[in-house]
This record gives sequence, structure tokens and C-alpha cells, in this order.
Amino acid sequence: MMNRRTMLIGALAGTLVPATRTLADGGMSRISAYAFSFPALSGDDIRLAAFTGRPLLIVNTASLCGYTPQYAGLQEIWSEFRERGLTVIGVPSNDFGGQEPGGTSEITETAHHQYGVTFPIAAKTTVVGAKAHPFYKWAADARPREVPRWNFHKYLIGRDGYIAEVFASAVEPTDTRIKMGVAKALADS
Repeated sequence: MMNRRTMLIGALAGTLVPATRTLADGGMSRISAYAFSFPALSGDDIRLAAFTGRPLLIVNTASLCGYTPQYAGLQEIWSEFRERGLTVIGVPSNDFGGQEPGGTSEITETAHHQYGVTFPIAAKTTVVGAKAHPFYKWAADARPREVPRWNFHKYLIGRDGYIAEVFASAVEPTDTRIKMGVAKALADS
């Protein structure tokens, strides 16, 4: 039986949290995105459970990437939809091309000062491979053909806590496909 302690131990060990857990009545329940958290760039935690029932746009970011200007589009999406319930979360990663080599101060300079980002930003995180953050392992298990292949890969999590849509790095945050996906996720009950 999967419980919080088992999930925490698995997360700390860097292992994949199973996509399902056994319930007391013997049935199965899928683990949703709301089961995960990220260390925040600010030092706190970004607990996805705090956003239960709200759509999330989770994006792996990098400061020295050709797609880095997408921070501005992510801020625009955040500003447009946050009052309706969307949360955008940036997850800096150095996994692709070594394009996030800096630490907290460099990431802060790029995201907050250069692009004026006000949405939550996680601490630098591994998003692919054996040492990937448990959220990214969960997402890879759920959508094995739609894993991040570069910086600014976008997962749209629906109100139910499961992946509603996935957008490749080249899809701008303000693209109609993303706006329509977000609007649909916000409309779903």
C-alpha cells in the first residue's frame, strides 16, 4: 500500500513514484500531479497540492537558451489566466545543452529581473534521465512519447491533476493552441 511516507522515501531516493496506488478497499487510484512538490528558487517549497483543482502549466526553463525569451510569453499567459485559476511554474534545468549553468542568483536575474517573471520558479532541477525529479518521472510514465527533448517543454495539467496536453519547446506560450488548451482546462469541472 502506498502512503505518504513511502512516497516521500521514493521521492528522496529519486525513484519513480508508481502511477497508481492500492486503496484500502483493494481498488486502484492513480497518483496525480498534485502529489508532487518542487524546491522553490526562493528556498521554500512549491507544493502542487496547494493548487489542487486548478490547472497548471509546468515548463522546464533555461537562462541561456534560444527559447529563453519565452519567459515573457509565460508571464503573459500567467497574467491573462491566473485570476481564472491557472498557475504557471517554471522549472530551471541544465539538462539540455548546459544552458542553465548558473545558480539561484543567475536564474533570478534572468527570470525575475530580465523578463519580469512573477509566477513561481523552482530551484534548478533535473527533468530527464535516471535522476529526474519525481514529477518528471511521473509525466514520462504517463506520456512516454512526449518527454522533454529540450528547454521550454510544457505540460498542461488539468483540474483533475493529470496531463491534459503537452507542448513542445518550439510552441510559444502565447500560441493559440496553448491558450485554447488553458481555456479548456479552466472550463473543465
